[in-house]
Amino acid sequence: MIRISIDAMGGDHGPSVVIPALMTVAIRRPDIRFVIYGREDVVRPELAKFPKLAEVSEFVHCEIAVRMDDKPSQALRQGRWKSSMWKAVEAVKNGGAQACISAGNTGALMAMSKFCLRTMATIDRPAIAALWPTTRGESVVLDVGATIGADAHQLIDFAILGTGMARSVFGVERPSVGLLNVGVEEIKGQEEVKEAGRMLREANMASMNYRGFVEGDDIGKGTVDVVVTEGFAGNIALKTAEGTARQIAGYLRAAMSRTLMAKIGYVFAKGAFDRLREKMDVGRSNGGVFLGLNGIVVKSHGGADSDGFAAAIELGYDMVRNNLLDRIEADLDLFHARNPTAQANRKSGVAADAEE
Repeated sequence: MIRISIDAMGGDHGPSVVIPALMTVAIRRPDIRFVIYGREDVVRPELAKFPKLAEVSEFVHCEIAVRMDDKPSQALRQGRWKSSMWKAVEAVKNGGAQACISAGNTGALMAMSKFCLRTMATIDRPAIAALWPTTRGESVVLDVGATIGADAHQLIDFAILGTGMARSVFGVERPSVGLLNVGVEEIKGQEEVKEAGRMLREANMASMNYRGFVEGDDIGKGTVDVVVTEGFAGNIALKTAEGTARQIAGYLRAAMSRTLMAKIGYVFAKGAFDRLREKMDVGRSNGGVFLGLNGIVVKSHGGADSDGFAAAIELGYDMVRNNLLDRIEADLDLFHARNPTAQANRKSGVAADAEE
């Protein structure tokens, strides 16, 4: 059985979206079990609507819920040890669950996850990885908001983390990897990106097919399985793509309702439009994965509906089922065994920063 801890209080809608999502996943995945954390007065009434969910769930009352507008420091002070978000993350640390899912405050969830789970031994900073719909299927894109201004070593970490996720989610033994840059030529881009590219080429890892630099339009094309960037550029790219998808959907709705002939044409083309809508639905690729921690944490969009939250749960389920953490640790060990100077240089850099 795979046990998933759930912060039922997170997101814009709370238990009214979370609980139906759990029922949906429980039907699809008979080997899943849930540990649900939240306030009893709002969670219990929702649970009562799905009696069969009680057979595969355990509920734990928590008096405190982290608010969507809480600052990370404020959430840690007020919610550490006792909030539904903290308890859900702590369950992963203590072995009560194998993955945590929350639609709550992203900054607070990251702060609690880092404080509670800690980063892996050779990882400086965690990354948020997103599944990105492409013309060829899906790609993993990271970092999309956790680390601003990553150096070369951190970009290499992200490449290894993303490779492990792609292997677990896509079932590809040697995912293709590209570094996001302003051009594909090796002479272009920031020094950190060029240095990371050089080190990845020289590493020639068996688990990774490093393809060099990729540009922004390569993300949607699905040119590579894993796109690596730092959090500032990654977050802007993600929000731009989501906004563009909604913009195009709005254009289509307006165009199809403008005239009688357009409405008639929509009836005949409804199947094609439904497929397009499904492809552009950001909720179907819902779930940002916190990679680099000693545990699996998935952040759902705060505004996700029950189908979107269910997608985030199933993403966590797939990564547990396919041994994501073991794959990442094996890849990290292999890279540092072949490149012992990389870790030494990293430590010397950290020491120099500390002296300054």
